[in-house]
Amino acid sequence: MKTRTAVALMLACALPLAAQAAKGKGKKVAPDYANTIATLQTDLGDIQIKFFYDKAPKHVENFIDLSKSGFYDGTFFHRVIPGFMIQGGDPNTKKPETPSSQYGTGGNGSNRIKAEFNDTPHKRGIVSMARSSDPNSASSQFFIVVKDSNFLDGQYSAFGEVISGMDVADKIAAAPRGANDRPNTPVHIKKIMLSQAKSTS
Repeated sequence: MKTRTAVALMLACALPLAAQAAKGKGKKVAPDYANTIATLQTDLGDIQIKFFYDKAPKHVENFIDLSKSGFYDGTFFHRVIPGFMIQGGDPNTKKPETPSSQYGTGGNGSNRIKAEFNDTPHKRGIVSMARSSDPNSASSQFFIVVKDSNFLDGQYSAFGEVISGMDVADKIAAAPRGANDRPNTPVHIKKIMLSQAKSTS
């Protein structure tokens, strides 16, 4: 089972990072990636994610930059496995003309993100990047773990955690599915909203 589920996560995707945001008097200042919160607005409700910028900075920048560009808007969770994870982020899923056999193979360009394996355990709620057999092949596709899956530790780049909406992730994971763990009725990411975490000081 572990081999099957691990293989289900593997795919090749890619993405160039977006340019830094311009702020102030003509100066270019890097966005505050460390404190960004992403809210995935789905057909079944919202899923809110905080990021581990200190653990996987390039993966966090990648996800946030893609979200800002609207890359994820209209995509859906193309692979759902009850008791394991839900996977999304493939731009092929928002193209009606794309054969469903190609779901799970899409990305954004040919650039890839180097692995940022870290000590974050793949417990319930962790957000991590999907990849192919090449550790440095991550791109746009990601997955959310709905049950502790420590056999993935050190093999995939965990870069965030769900802080609200795990009930929504559970509903997506429980959706009736067919071949290749593809849901019969896809749950779309309608939009990803970005905000800054409120200071606790």
